[in-house]
Amino acid sequence: MPQMKIMLTRAEENYLKTIYHLEGDKPQEVNTTAIAEAMENKPSSVTDMVQRLSDKNLATYKRYRGVRLTARGRKIATGVIRKHRLWEVFLVEKLHFEWDQVHDIAEQLEHVQSDELVRRLDDYLGNPEFDPHGDPIPNADGIMARTEKKLLSDATPEQMGVCVGVKESSADFLQYLDRLKINIGTKIKVVAKESFDDSVLIEVDGVLLSLSGKVAENLFLKLI
Repeated sequence: MPQMKIMLTRAEENYLKTIYHLEGDKPQEVNTTAIAEAMENKPSSVTDMVQRLSDKNLATYKRYRGVRLTARGRKIATGVIRKHRLWEVFLVEKLHFEWDQVHDIAEQLEHVQSDELVRRLDDYLGNPEFDPHGDPIPNADGIMARTEKKLLSDATPEQMGVCVGVKESSADFLQYLDRLKINIGTKIKVVAKESFDDSVLIEVDGVLLSLSGKVAENLFLKLI
């Protein structure tokens, strides 16, 4: 018998999403301090919220050990992430926003409760597997597409790859990449790496660019 859908506040959904990201691919207990830092909130507020999520059977909380989402909690979290990333695709592809403009808008739209709207949006967009930043979009069952990728900082000289994602998605970083003409789908050749400061010399469309180690640690490549 299917579980009854429960109504959650935006704050509760945001906590579920944050804990999901902190857990990573394998469910594991997350320290409440890490949640507080990610949410920019007080530890006492985090404790109150995770206890509330535990009461709703969306997470398990053990003092001094941390928080872990239940299967139902992970399902809701991936649903919120699914909506967020679908809305980002819609905003970029259909309303022609730039990729650095859509995160905050999608943060608002991800809390829409209509499953039918989300299903129709997914179909309307052609059931995309990745959002404009290269992040995988969960399907209706919470399953995400996977792609082989590595950070530019881990690539070696002479390797060639296609930019398939960004680890950092702040507007400042994305605008910086735009100025360098680096986007999802851009072909990048690693020319040289500098051990002194971890900077990387790359070639894009015949143009040599020197990227800092910080930038290289935030660009994902699929080697070709």
